[in-house]
Amino acid sequence: MASLRSLRTRIKSVRSTQKITKAMKMIAAARLRSAQDSILRARPYAESIERILTSLVDGSTENAASHPMLAVRPPKRVEVVLLTSDRGLCGGFNSNILRRAQRFLVETQGVHDHVQFSTIGRRGRDHAKKRGMKSRKDYVGFFGKLRYGNAHEVATDLVAEYESAQLDAVYLLYNEFVSALTQRVSLKQLLPIQPKTQATSGADYLYEPARNEVLAKLLPQHLGMQIWRALLESEAAEYAARMTAMGAATKNAGEMIGRLTLEYNRARQAAITKELMEIVSGAEALK
Repeated sequence: MASLRSLRTRIKSVRSTQKITKAMKMIAAARLRSAQDSILRARPYAESIERILTSLVDGSTENAASHPMLAVRPPKRVEVVLLTSDRGLCGGFNSNILRRAQRFLVETQGVHDHVQFSTIGRRGRDHAKKRGMKSRKDYVGFFGKLRYGNAHEVATDLVAEYESAQLDAVYLLYNEFVSALTQRVSLKQLLPIQPKTQATSGADYLYEPARNEVLAKLLPQHLGMQIWRALLESEAAEYAARMTAMGAATKNAGEMIGRLTLEYNRARQAAITKELMEIVSGAEALK
């Protein structure tokens, strides 16, 4: 049985850890609310761009070939933009994404000539280096001070690589925020851009300036908005996962404190009983 001093030390240590995990849970919950508000603000703009882009392209072969970002090529050289967090202590948030990235490599083996990654977040960067995964570019320090300029930076780089035919297809792999308790791993194609088809409504639109000029301006914005939404979703999912993980850690710490306290009381009772027996034995010996 452990000594009373060691048990007191362990109880004190676990209580300190419990205070930290409880504080981290409260911080994550507060930041989650802010991240959810950001997603709601970005959604109408993203949907409007998607709707206008669909009406511009409208499934026409002529329009589809009018911009390099719409050009479809055999996917020989493929890149996956991998979104992870900069920090840990968020449950399976990062491990789920990294397992899906590994599975993508296995599933596409022999399909593509070359598969590489770009990482957003330290965890993805470190994993790629550790596993020897080909990483073209690494972005760190986005989360915590997330700005649209971050998404624009990534989008500009991807457009340059795609238009110069260095890449034939680009995918985005990230955690999609569903609820405070649920995050869903999502793999979406970024390039070439493939607008959703819609039924012909019979209405015609007038564009000023010309259709192709509007399209050339709108496509990079659409790509940037897709990445921006993914960054917001990933950040909210990270806070949700951290809140859940820290809640579970706080609960486990409470249960551990209960077990250690019970063990401490038993040890203390045994020590007191032993002292009483020694006193009674000494008194009996003096008679």
